[in-house]
Amino acid sequence: MKNIKKIICLILIFSLAFSGTQNVTAAKKHYSTKSVDWGLGLNNNHATPGGTVPYSGFSLKKYYTIYTGNTKKKCIYLTFDCGYENGYTKKILNILKEKNIKAIFFVTKPYIEGNAKLVKRMKKEGHLVGNHTSTHPRLGECNTDKIRSELKSVEKCMKKKTSYKLDKFVRPPEGNYSERALKTMQDMGYITVLWSLAWYDYNPADQPTTDYVVGRFKSYYHKGMIPLLHAISEADTNALPKIIKYMKSKNYEFRTLDTIKIKK
Repeated sequence: MKNIKKIICLILIFSLAFSGTQNVTAAKKHYSTKSVDWGLGLNNNHATPGGTVPYSGFSLKKYYTIYTGNTKKKCIYLTFDCGYENGYTKKILNILKEKNIKAIFFVTKPYIEGNAKLVKRMKKEGHLVGNHTSTHPRLGECNTDKIRSELKSVEKCMKKKTSYKLDKFVRPPEGNYSERALKTMQDMGYITVLWSLAWYDYNPADQPTTDYVVGRFKSYYHKGMIPLLHAISEADTNALPKIIKYMKSKNYEFRTLDTIKIKK
C-alpha cells in the first residue's frame, strides 16, 4: 500500500513539473515589438515588388498578411482608405457602380459615425468594408490590449450605426506594424492588408496631377496588384476612370480581397 502511495505521489509531482514547464515555455514565446514602416521596392519590369519586413526570412503570410493577391493572374484589387470624408467618396462609388467594379474601403470609427449612409451604400452595392482602426494609431507601437481595443471599437460602431458586420480585413494606419501587432490581428480573425503600389496622395492641400496618378499604374502595374488609394484625394478620384480603362486595356480583371486564397 505504501509503495502504491509513493508511486501516485511521484506521478503527481512529475505531472505538476511537466505542466509548469509547458506554462513557462508558453510564457517565453515572444513576438517582436520592432516597429516597421511598410515600404516598397518598385521595379519597371512589372514584377511583384519587394516590401519592408522586420528581419530577413520574416514571413508575412504566416500572420495572414498580404500585399498582393494572385500573382499568377492579371488581376487587380482596388483598396481605398477612409480616415475622414472629403467629399469624393460618393463620386468614387458612382464610378465603381457605372463600371461594375467592386472594391474595399478601410474605414475608421469616426468615419462610420459621421458617414453611416455612405458606409451602408458601400455594403449595399457589394463592396467590402474593412477596419482602419478607431483613432488611426501606429499599431507597431501599440501593445496587444490597445490593438484589440482599436479594432473592436470599429467593429461595434459598424454594427451599431449600419447594422452590417465589418469585413475581417484590416489596414494598419501608415503601414506601420510589428510582429506582435500582426499576430494580435491574426488572433482576432483578421487578414492584414498592406499594398503593392502607392504614392503621395493623402494631403488634400498638396495633390498630384491626375496624369501622375495614372502614370504610376502605367509604370508599375503587376499581376495581383493591391494599389492604395485615398478616398480624400481629388487626384485619385479624377484618375479612377482612366485607371480602370488602362488596366482593362492590359486585360486585367478587377477582383475583391475575399477572392484571395489565404492558407490558414
